[in-house]
Amino acid sequence: MKKFLPILLLAFVSLFIFSCDDNDNVVGDGDTYSQMRDVTGNFTNANSYAFTQGINIESTDVVLVYRYLGDSWQLIPKMMYLSGNREFQYNFVFDSQNVQIRIDDENFDLTTLSASEANQYLNNQKFRIVLVPASANKNASVNYEDYNSVIKYYNLDDSKVINIKATK
Repeated sequence: MKKFLPILLLAFVSLFIFSCDDNDNVVGDGDTYSQMRDVTGNFTNANSYAFTQGINIESTDVVLVYRYLGDSWQLIPKMMYLSGNREFQYNFVFDSQNVQIRIDDENFDLTTLSASEANQYLNNQKFRIVLVPASANKNASVNYEDYNSVIKYYNLDDSKVINIKATK
């Protein structure tokens, strides 16, 4: 029994040593919690084919934006090719307080889209903004093109996404 007690005591103390470890292997850089929200809006000539959504991130964090395709999410920026050699790009820019989702259309005038094309590409477009911590040594294994890989890696629950209607 005398030999058993020191071994038990050593096991008990080592449990506390490992549980108090400051490196808890949680993905992140300590200042941002991974989160996401949906924003739906219309791209019009009146809003210069752009709308803005407020965010709050650190300057070292990553903003990902995905466009909803009806059954999947597609990472933007993304070039769209239409018949007649027409093309435009869904794109976004961000700072620590806002994300602007926009259409860049250097090759043609978007007002010339047919009603069908406008419904498909401009009206009621849904985007998912995903905010994740930038930790270069850990993010290397994430395929950001694959939305499902991102939510799995960052343990995000896409059933609890906040939905917002863009106002401008």
